[in-house]
Amino acid sequence: MTPFTAQIRVRHYEMDALGHVNNAVYQHYLEHAAIEHLENLGFTLDRYRELGGVFVMRRIEIDYLRSAAAGDRLEISTWIEQMRGPRAVRRYEIRSNGSDEILLKAEALWVWVEIVTMRPRAIPTEIIDVFKAQFPE
Repeated sequence: MTPFTAQIRVRHYEMDALGHVNNAVYQHYLEHAAIEHLENLGFTLDRYRELGGVFVMRRIEIDYLRSAAAGDRLEISTWIEQMRGPRAVRRYEIRSNGSDEILLKAEALWVWVEIVTMRPRAIPTEIIDVFKAQFPE
């Protein structure tokens, strides 16, 4: 399976007191990559409304391995590892642009929730079908 890769340039206001990207900012980068990945597959906010739900992040585990600084260009790779019921497990890796060295690894649990009630519901088959070939039975 080929991961989806988003690009981002680190902005000065995203730095902490030590001159590194603030840890909380990395979560924004991960969400950005996930949204861009799904939009690239045609799952925009309008499409979510048609399907009656939206993905929300329920849990995230992040391993900070190296730091990035203002002006760095980053590649955020992401892929869906599993979808079952209302849950999707998504993995991430962040690297400096053109480097093999991993700055961050993460795993997030996303849950499909009904827009009106915000209660978990099974992920629509329209979404699962797009990823079905990637999941082992």
